[in-house]
Amino acid sequence: MNLVVGEEELLVERSVAALLAAARAASTGADVHDVAASAVAAGELATLTSPSLFGGGGVVVIRAAQDAGKDVADEITRYAADPAPDVVLILTHAGGGKGKALLTALKKMSPAVEVTDCPKITRFSDRLDFTRGEFRRAGRTADEGGLRALLDAVGSDLREIAAAVSQLAADVDGPIGEAAVARYYQGRAEASGFSVSDRAVEGRLADALEQLRWALATGVPPVLITSALAQGIRLLGRVGAAPRGKNAAALAAEVGAPPWKIDRVRQQLRGWAPDGVARALQIVAEADMQVKGEAASADYALERAVRSIVACRN
Repeated sequence: MNLVVGEEELLVERSVAALLAAARAASTGADVHDVAASAVAAGELATLTSPSLFGGGGVVVIRAAQDAGKDVADEITRYAADPAPDVVLILTHAGGGKGKALLTALKKMSPAVEVTDCPKITRFSDRLDFTRGEFRRAGRTADEGGLRALLDAVGSDLREIAAAVSQLAADVDGPIGEAAVARYYQGRAEASGFSVSDRAVEGRLADALEQLRWALATGVPPVLITSALAQGIRLLGRVGAAPRGKNAAALAAEVGAPPWKIDRVRQQLRGWAPDGVARALQIVAEADMQVKGEAASADYALERAVRSIVACRN
């Protein structure tokens, strides 16, 4: 029996696909049932895991096991303790508090229940490693500048990152570096929300407005721009509050940012005081509410926020 745990949907899907492929290879012609846990009725598990009329094994995939009803969860636990020898059962579980009793019970049955963890990737360094691995999967390599430029261009969603790597690997000849990524995305990398944020906190109003208008014109959602502004200003506050001599690598691990970003934020802090950072955070919070529906024009709300953030500097 296999249990795939985590919220990172792409990694969960890949793990399930690999387990399915292995099960099919081991039992050619096996019946496959792929169902959502919320759709499984009490007593139905026995039917799903019963032997095929034509002989041979079977494969049952139950997705989002955290949504299973109590009776079904109890049936899964009992089945895991005494599984059918010719049936492969694959469960996915988000790993949170919902359905925790089932998750705990199944994990206690390891190694009879093989667990694959697919936790949410939130740290920049982990996304960088994922992107590097995607290029390896495609038989290509990208340098550090290219990897960072790609993440700036497409954001943090793993599906978008994987799709972008696949496209670059297929369409770009030669080395994949920052220049190649910038050419491929025709300015999208330079016009990301993070570029707007960097220029705003550095006090470069004209450049920030130019990047903002270009980002909006190329389809960057306003909520991503407010998110980038909030991240940039929060980092100003957290790095500014840290002891001045603290090592960049240690501080990076503490705040969840790469060391090179810490060095850049320390440079951006010139011209900022704590009360200015606090005012800027309030401005971004107001802009976020406005772009989510309270303002008649999200574009105008963002431009006003950028002007106000620059004005918060000393």
